[in-house]
Amino acid sequence: MLTKLTQKIAKFQQFEASEKSFQELKTRLTTAPMLTLPEAFAFRQLKIHEKNYPTHDLELVVVVFALKICRHYLYGVHVDVFTDHKSLQYVLSQNELNLIQRRWLVSKAA
Repeated sequence: MLTKLTQKIAKFQQFEASEKSFQELKTRLTTAPMLTLPEAFAFRQLKIHEKNYPTHDLELVVVVFALKICRHYLYGVHVDVFTDHKSLQYVLSQNELNLIQRRWLVSKAA
């Protein structure tokens, strides 16, 4: 009903249906939405140079890829990433990181 009122040839008339639509639109725009976790599945092919990565680095690539896709849900909140891969559980507390790990953790965090 509201879209009909935006046409050039339409004359504005106050109808009960248009008032109801306007009130619904106003309510939806002024109340906070309830966010839900995405129920999506994402995948991508490995790049040519990634095929030579060791398993723990591939696991890190997957975590970074998932965080990048879901970043709009994650802005401004604390995020804990749970993984069963032991080397990734301690990646932030390791003294020595390889070049791949440093690149992903430093450049992607900025």
